[in-house]
Amino acid sequence: MGPGGAGCSDRLLLTVGWLLLAGLQSTFGINVTAVQDPSLANEGEGEGEEEAENDSEAENEPPAEARTDVSNRTTVKEVEFGMCTVTCGVGIREVILTNGCPGSESKCILRVEECRGPVDCGWGKPISESLESVRLACVHTSPVNRFKYIWRLLRPDQQAIILANDSAILEVHRDTHPKAFECETLDNNEIVASIKFTIYTTTELQMKRSSRPDIDAVLVLVLTMGVIMCIFVVFVLIFIIINWAAVKDFWGAKASTPEIQSELSSVRYKDLSSLDQSPTSEIPGHEDDALSEWNE
Repeated sequence: MGPGGAGCSDRLLLTVGWLLLAGLQSTFGINVTAVQDPSLANEGEGEGEEEAENDSEAENEPPAEARTDVSNRTTVKEVEFGMCTVTCGVGIREVILTNGCPGSESKCILRVEECRGPVDCGWGKPISESLESVRLACVHTSPVNRFKYIWRLLRPDQQAIILANDSAILEVHRDTHPKAFECETLDNNEIVASIKFTIYTTTELQMKRSSRPDIDAVLVLVLTMGVIMCIFVVFVLIFIIINWAAVKDFWGAKASTPEIQSELSSVRYKDLSSLDQSPTSEIPGHEDDALSEWNE
């Protein structure tokens, strides 16, 4: 074999050796991967998942400063309820916030809600009336069409008559006899308010109106007299305050007058007592002279 053929065979052997070495490395790697413990593989997967979850939580979790700001902004809200606008039936009231109001306000209105009182509202007054007709209104709040209204004509010792009107306002014409009406306000078939009205006749209404001026005149007279008396007292007090020195001198002089009179009366009493005592002292001398003369 010549020198050229020996060189080719060496190169061929070298190439085949490199190929075998590469194949053995690849085969060895596959086998190592295949013979790994399944539990170790699962642990590796679990650790990978935990690391992924921790990374996601770290990304989603806000910074410490942000958490502090949120806790500072969170305040306890306290509320109180205002007075109901009605003493019976259905009305509205305010819900007032006493803590957490914007700015420096101590209280602020949070919302307005419905409130309810006793159902029976007793006897009411018409919203308007004349000598011919009267307008009556049921107890309601806005919106009016939210409720259902039932009007009844009340009759003594008889069953009430249900009227066809189902609105909140009822207009009634006066009759020769007085009448009584009742209105019930229903919310979801539940009675929330009931009110009654008395409709007088034209004659009765005129009599009531004619008797009112006398009462009004008496009230006006009493109020006028009271106002005049109050004004007089105020002026007297103002005069006393302005002229306090003169008033003080006047009352001082008036108070000293009884003292002078008492002194004069005491002096007069002493003079009279001295006069009464002087004759009694002279009488014994005269008696002695008379006795001496009689004895002689």
